[in-house]
Amino acid sequence: MFQPIFTLSPRIIANLTQIERLYGQLEGLRIPKKLELNLQRDHLIKSTYISNSIEGNPLSFPEVTNLLLGDRIPANRDEREVKNYFDLLKSLDQHVNQPLTLSMVTDLHTKLLKSVDNDIAGQIRNTRVVVGGYETKNGISKLRVKHEPPFHNKLEIERVSTELLNWVEQDTDTSPLLKIGIFHHQYVYIHPFVDGNGRTCRLLTALIFLKYGYQINKYFVLDDYYDLDRFEYSDKLSTADEGDKSEWLTYFTDGVKYSLQSALSRIETTMLSEKVIDRPTPKEQEILIYLQSHAEVTSQDLVNEFKVSRQQAHKLLAGLVDKGYVKKKGGTKNSYYSLK
Repeated sequence: MFQPIFTLSPRIIANLTQIERLYGQLEGLRIPKKLELNLQRDHLIKSTYISNSIEGNPLSFPEVTNLLLGDRIPANRDEREVKNYFDLLKSLDQHVNQPLTLSMVTDLHTKLLKSVDNDIAGQIRNTRVVVGGYETKNGISKLRVKHEPPFHNKLEIERVSTELLNWVEQDTDTSPLLKIGIFHHQYVYIHPFVDGNGRTCRLLTALIFLKYGYQINKYFVLDDYYDLDRFEYSDKLSTADEGDKSEWLTYFTDGVKYSLQSALSRIETTMLSEKVIDRPTPKEQEILIYLQSHAEVTSQDLVNEFKVSRQQAHKLLAGLVDKGYVKKKGGTKNSYYSLK
């Protein structure tokens, strides 16, 4: 059985806590259905563009957007790569309740490379490969090898890939977010195919997010963090090649937190501009901060903490309930409140 090595540092723990808080805030937003559909469409297009661009696809973001929104037949290899990825990303929901298996992975890879490179589509490699890129110094370009996968035999690659997938399915001790990050690295480390590993990995990563209840396409895009500095993304992945995944997991959880913060800000700004939510008043913001460190509060707690009258406390809490930030539980005399 695959057993990852990592250290649960204070920074990773803090990231995990903040991620859960931010995701809870996103789920608490009362997003109108039309806006939700528009956001999901935009996220799918953005993820498709970034994931393919990272692998060298030359299409610009406007070109990708026009292709996908126009719903036309791709005219060349670059467009087929983009359209295949978009179609797979859009249909990941149908795999959520299915176990992760090697046949699922090869099926995704087959569809990803359909009419792009049919000779290797869905075929676990049985040869040595190296992962790298070209660096130019003094006008001379040289191939820089960043990673040489340790397995070159098809049967061995199938074995270690299956062990990884079984670990994701069966492990109950590791935080889901850390499992997703560990899978992301280990998959590209194994590098099961000759080509298309990065895109297949990001598709599977999105699928595992969905399996654990994180609506990655609905609420946020993780690929936008990788796009900030693609060399750093590659370099951080490489830090885990020697076995210890701690540095990569720090980067990975930093990325999830960044993506959630960006999504929350973007959605709130959009909703405010369309006047579909009310921003909390300064006093209400103080109460929301207080609630972040208190699971449940009563109106009397606010009386004691903020030195307000009971009537004022009731009014403040009722306002936050009406605006959708706080939920009320219990009867009139025994009611208590928590973040929604």
